[in-house]
Amino acid sequence: MSEATDPWLIVGLGNPGPEYAANRHNVGFMVADLLAERIGGKFKRAQKAQAQVVEGRIGSPGPANRRVILAKPMSYMNLSGGPVTALRDFYKVPTDHIVAIHDELDIDYGMLRLKLGGGDNGHNGLKSMTKSMGSDYHRIRFGIGRPPGRMQVADFVLKDFSSIERKELGYLVDRAADSVECLLAEGLERAQSAYNS
Repeated sequence: MSEATDPWLIVGLGNPGPEYAANRHNVGFMVADLLAERIGGKFKRAQKAQAQVVEGRIGSPGPANRRVILAKPMSYMNLSGGPVTALRDFYKVPTDHIVAIHDELDIDYGMLRLKLGGGDNGHNGLKSMTKSMGSDYHRIRFGIGRPPGRMQVADFVLKDFSSIERKELGYLVDRAADSVECLLAEGLERAQSAYNS
């Protein structure tokens, strides 16, 4: 069982490079960027992994204050497991103290679902992480909905959010970042009851 003093590794999943920055598939990066801003840190290249990291603390002073490593793997999405496992080993983070923030096709746009463990539901980033280190990590699933009409899933996730979706995106990314803070401070059940929609 993990100790209260163990660090947390918060991983935003996405693809590196400006051409992917606003894609639906990169919502994990967006949440990680906001969390970095909240703790007053800037992402820098990790020494031991193909990733960018920010170290800091989340939560009010006292027992709920948690040491965190925010990470954005700089491999492509389908290779996320390598960098995440390298960071886990370097920072000595228990697997149940890892949180993956990712886009989720089977949830309506903007809805959140928090869970521990489970399958990858066809998500290449999760598939890679689970192959590298097992499935006993937390997930914050950010709903992006299904592609319209006959659009292929791969095309849909690699498109930017629509103009209608972008009107709410800032609020929804903010809410996802809040859910991470709640998970760390109050545990999974409290975070689920507050944020699972």
